[in-house]
Amino acid sequence: MSSKREELIEKYVADIKDKFGETPDMDLLTKVTVGLGPAIYNLDASKVSGSDDKELETVKKNYLIKKLGMDDSPKLMEAVKSVMDTYGSSNRNKHRAVIYYMLCKHFKKAAVYNK
Repeated sequence: MSSKREELIEKYVADIKDKFGETPDMDLLTKVTVGLGPAIYNLDASKVSGSDDKELETVKKNYLIKKLGMDDSPKLMEAVKSVMDTYGSSNRNKHRAVIYYMLCKHFKKAAVYNK
């Protein structure tokens, strides 16, 4: 009997393998997923629209700056857009957990989740 969260994580793993060509660090992916709390179960909140600049700005502010403790700079938005591009503009279902995981890896900030 798998939980709803485990089912979602399986989807995220598939995306990371298919879109990013990587095998995810399951421990980190689970922590990122848990860190998102109930948002992962909300269809709207669990996805990020790559074409919505306001939403990309929210990812930058709420995740990179607040959660990962990074200083604002152009490289933050460059990284967000790079992850979005790799995820694929044709892909309507960009999972927030996958995007956060990829950004966390990109900036080598996994230690944030070990506190």
